[in-house]
Amino acid sequence: MKSFAVIRAESNIKVNVALRDLVRYGHLSFDDSPKKLDPEEADKVLEDVMHTNLRKNCNSAAVVPLGDHASSAIGRLKKIHPPAHIIIVSPRHDVFSLLAKDIDEMPEMELGAESDEEYQDF
Repeated sequence: MKSFAVIRAESNIKVNVALRDLVRYGHLSFDDSPKKLDPEEADKVLEDVMHTNLRKNCNSAAVVPLGDHASSAIGRLKKIHPPAHIIIVSPRHDVFSLLAKDIDEMPEMELGAESDEEYQDF
């Protein structure tokens, strides 16, 4: 695990689409399956990494360990437009060690197998 992707969105559907987009269009590799993350924790990660206050809290969140270095993941992420906020957390961020410690205790995210037609409005 070289970095984490924290996904924040309005709904589980948007989180699922964003996770699929990371693999399909961002060509990122997951070191493990995505885990559910408490939305309040995801909001705190954003504030910690971006050093900014939130404008809006999320309703659904996930975290996934990446096999890609943070700089590479960020570069690929800039080229896609997922329907969610995605924060790349590197070992340089204080919150990285907390995520690494807690990730094995988090429940797995149920990934939907819905068709792309359902997401055309996102």
